[in-house]
Amino acid sequence: MFETLICGATVVNAEGTTRADVGITAGRIAALMPPGETTEAGKIVDASGCFLLPGLVDAHAHLRDPGLTHKEDFSSGTHAAALGGVTTVLDMPTDEPWTATSELLADKMAMAEGRIHVDVGLQTVVSRDLSLVPRLLDRAPVSFELFTADVPDAFLFATLDAVAEALKAFAGAETLIGISSGDQSILAGSAMRDRSGSIAAFLDSRPPLAEANGVARALVAAASAEAKIHVRQINSELGVETWSRLRGMADASVETTPQNLFFTAADYETQGANLKASPPLRSPHDVDALRAALSAGLIDIVATDHAPHAPAEKAARYAAFADITGGMPGLQTLLQTMLKLTDEGLIALPDLVRMCSTNPAERFGLSRRKGRIAVGYDADLLIVDPRQSSTIANADQVSRAGYTPFDGWTVKARLTSVFLRGHEIVREGRLVGPTLGKIVTRER
Repeated sequence: MFETLICGATVVNAEGTTRADVGITAGRIAALMPPGETTEAGKIVDASGCFLLPGLVDAHAHLRDPGLTHKEDFSSGTHAAALGGVTTVLDMPTDEPWTATSELLADKMAMAEGRIHVDVGLQTVVSRDLSLVPRLLDRAPVSFELFTADVPDAFLFATLDAVAEALKAFAGAETLIGISSGDQSILAGSAMRDRSGSIAAFLDSRPPLAEANGVARALVAAASAEAKIHVRQINSELGVETWSRLRGMADASVETTPQNLFFTAADYETQGANLKASPPLRSPHDVDALRAALSAGLIDIVATDHAPHAPAEKAARYAAFADITGGMPGLQTLLQTMLKLTDEGLIALPDLVRMCSTNPAERFGLSRRKGRIAVGYDADLLIVDPRQSSTIANADQVSRAGYTPFDGWTVKARLTSVFLRGHEIVREGRLVGPTLGKIVTRER
């Protein structure tokens, strides 16, 4: 007898779709059975006509806790994630203080307990003090983050030599190193060329050349050090072309974000500060190239870079466009924006699962429990009804940012239920039940 049986749905995995009833016991998927097979269960959920997806794994989010909780915190950020079908959030280390030591990582794990609505995996930052790496590895963070531009000196690896030396510190370690694709030398050069503070100056400071050079540097350094890396969000044709040509050199994956697939630099004129982030939005030609790469399977992961700010921070006056606080919310809208891409025919539902569930779980060390609907996996499940539509609205957002750049967009499907380890945590757009999220660590 199962604790819960979800019946009548079409199960979607990265490999394809199948009709199956899903039996759940002790928080895990216990069986996938032919539809209608007679069985007993304490609770039966009728999902006839719906799709059943594994919960999404967002590989790039900033929950802002500790130290920046006026922008977001563990509770509000994971509330947004739950409503958006993200059952595992991989939190970046750029809070206050940055998560750079074993002690700070342990503190952050402890302060999240009992406050998170979905599971959270913590990422830690690589500092210039590489002696900190071994003790951090002992705590099994889901990844390490290595920055190449736009960060304090203590965390800046601005040259190929610096990146390669840092990666050597991970020799023999079973972990993943996320690498930004910025270029500090271009930032410095652009600051000398254009001091107007305009949108154009901001775009010039982070051109496709910087991204492409960052991608190439990351791949060459990883090949030299035999490191496993993940290249953070790319969004230019030149960056995509560089990735396409060099990706076979190393054990590497790459991500982009929904905003990079829908918006262009021209949208700054209408949404302004609400869209300001790094990397900057690109030309329509770049967006077309990125979408083509997504459709062709060249993009491994779509993540949000959920980076909310308090509304007053976005509304404030700044001397230069580049000075506007960078980042926007995304956790609550990840599923809907990806479903928008399926509406357009750019991807299919198994592609959505591959890029937003299976691949991030595999790359970030959660592949034995997250990212697919299979026996033995956590019963993190989404019921999506294609017979209903849903509309994204600012008024529905629970992030402290208080808005979404996708306000007013309609999707031809509706998320009706979210399950975390077999417990329904969201029903018809509202949290239900107790706070059940746990800290997850990299599988050893």
